[in-house]
Amino acid sequence: MTVAVPAPEPAIPEPVMTLAELNACDVATFVAHLGTVFEHAPFVAEGAARLRPFASADALHRAMVELVAALPEADLVALLAGHPDLAGPAARGGTMTAESTREQAALSLDRLPEAETARWDALNAAYRARFGFPFILCARHYGRTAMLQVFERRLAASRAEEMAAALREIAQITRHRLAARLAGHGLADLAGRLTTHVLDTSRGRPAQGMRVALHEVTGALPCGTSDPLVEAVTDAHGQTGEPLLSGAPLRIGRYELRFHVGDYFRRTGAVAGDFAFLDVVPVVFCIDEPTGDYHVPLTVTPFAYATYRGQ
Repeated sequence: MTVAVPAPEPAIPEPVMTLAELNACDVATFVAHLGTVFEHAPFVAEGAARLRPFASADALHRAMVELVAALPEADLVALLAGHPDLAGPAARGGTMTAESTREQAALSLDRLPEAETARWDALNAAYRARFGFPFILCARHYGRTAMLQVFERRLAASRAEEMAAALREIAQITRHRLAARLAGHGLADLAGRLTTHVLDTSRGRPAQGMRVALHEVTGALPCGTSDPLVEAVTDAHGQTGEPLLSGAPLRIGRYELRFHVGDYFRRTGAVAGDFAFLDVVPVVFCIDEPTGDYHVPLTVTPFAYATYRGQ
């Protein structure tokens, strides 16, 4: 399996600590370790420190989120305003916090083409003018194309709806940030998985040796796709050995799996010549659960195929 590696995320400087250590340390140490989990809001960590001990990382995170949700509106807006624009001047200028730099750099939001930068700038300006705070989205959960679609849709929401949406996104952002600082955190719902397998129903066996490529759909169908995110060849079980995607949140968006069935059937002798009836079978599907378990199998003969969302 070959994988296209995204831009590396800058390392978080703080060492990890256990929950027991955080429960036992002094307030200053607690705040020093968790003060940047909420963007430019160390007072959230300070407030949580005074609620110790916590029985679990979930309880700690829930307490921090509840402290933010309980803020008076003016203070909440000030907290929201501390977040940088997505793909904004701070990203391009390298002046964001280490955490925001880490999250935006993974999508190359700090080095977009000029035309795309102008589109983001216009959306950010329109959003701030309408709501009085920046557009906030958990960047780990989205591809760039899906982020722009959500951005444009949310511009039509009410201010109350957007404040609630911003809080939900901050809860997701900070859950990942907390997990990065907490050894043995036990936090669930941090990663998803995408798998596939291929069954050659003309022979009643797994399709071994078929090339499979995963692309992100970045433009109008059917041709607007990225370079392959992952390429793999199926094994004796018709699977790819390792999941196509795992170990991190799945980015919300539209994807295309390309199964190179023509080459496979030529190799098995089921078809002859250069022009098989089925050459490359594309399966276009959407991911909308970043921590979901997606299985997209293919059953295929030289002349027909089927797919479904499996388990």
